[in-house]
Amino acid sequence: MEGFPLSDPQFQKLIQSFSSLPGIGKKSATRIGFHILRMDPSTFRAWLSNIEEAKAKLRFCDECGGLTEDPVCSICLSDRRDNGILCVVEQPEDIFFIENTKEYVGKYHVLNGAISPLDGIGPDQLRIRQLIERLEDTGVKEVLIATNPTLEGDATASYLSTVIKPMEIKITRIAHGITIGGTLEYSDQYTLGKAIKSRLTL
Repeated sequence: MEGFPLSDPQFQKLIQSFSSLPGIGKKSATRIGFHILRMDPSTFRAWLSNIEEAKAKLRFCDECGGLTEDPVCSICLSDRRDNGILCVVEQPEDIFFIENTKEYVGKYHVLNGAISPLDGIGPDQLRIRQLIERLEDTGVKEVLIATNPTLEGDATASYLSTVIKPMEIKITRIAHGITIGGTLEYSDQYTLGKAIKSRLTL
């Protein structure tokens, strides 16, 4: 592809498509674009088929909102999970990250976002009503709020705490703070403040 014009309209459309993905900047999109163009036809067809198959078969669990191929996911159906604790997360992918820790054995509820007035997202735009209905019907004893340590995530956690508290259910929040191996010098003010608020008794 020596001498290939980066301004080519078709190539620019390809770059724009990849740049629209979260976490992909123009430089990364350009590298991905060239990689796609270098693929042999059979490899490209298999790659494209995997994406199309996943898009066609995966759906959101009717119970928790996580990703599954069935109406209800395996976590919700499992009798090995603790029904007494419900972990509330912002997005389906958050379940994947928490499961990788192998430290959590309860079930989940996905909000599909966080409260953000500037973006026009209020409680009614999230799956909070479904959460309350689950808490009323399933005998949950503890709600672990695992929203992100951002202003929006904190606002969502605060709202959920206010709504759930009258139900006399234990409310916990994942601790946030300094990364293991990190130092105070390189911690931003917000992270350091969260670490102080989440301090432990030794």
